[in-house]
Amino acid sequence: MSRLKIATTWLDGCSGCHMSFLDIDERLLELSDKIELVYSPLVDMKTIPEGIDLALIEGAVSSEADKNELLKLRANSKILISFGDCAVTANVPGMRNHFSVNDTLSRAYVENSDSGKCLPSVSVPKLIEFARPVHEYVLVDFFLPGCPPPADVIFSTLCELLEGKTPSPITKTRFGA
Repeated sequence: MSRLKIATTWLDGCSGCHMSFLDIDERLLELSDKIELVYSPLVDMKTIPEGIDLALIEGAVSSEADKNELLKLRANSKILISFGDCAVTANVPGMRNHFSVNDTLSRAYVENSDSGKCLPSVSVPKLIEFARPVHEYVLVDFFLPGCPPPADVIFSTLCELLEGKTPSPITKTRFGA
């Protein structure tokens, strides 16, 4: 039996959803013969492969790099899950939407800096005007809210998909829980 090819990523977020994924703990061993993690910040794969069965997207779309990665993952994935409140609603990254990109960068790199006090010109992805939820850029098949989504909900969602069922994670979690 071939294993389900899974990709995960975090865009503009805190990685809390990935920590919750890891909190599945020993149940990951139960899944290990059924899934293959083909792209993720948790593994060493640097390029997005083709033929992904399931992509879990954490974080809001806040930069051109986020947008490009999301579009490529959607193009190469059969199922895409908006994973956590930042991906579902833009949540915390969206708090910057009340300010201009320049004001946001100035606050972070000039006003709140102890040294350097200059706007970055290298190594920081170009921010887009507003942080947006994943579904504003691509078709999302399932929404998995929570900050972060509980490990039990992530596990049951994966199990339902592996069993060929349509998961309904929204009945098992809520925003901010």
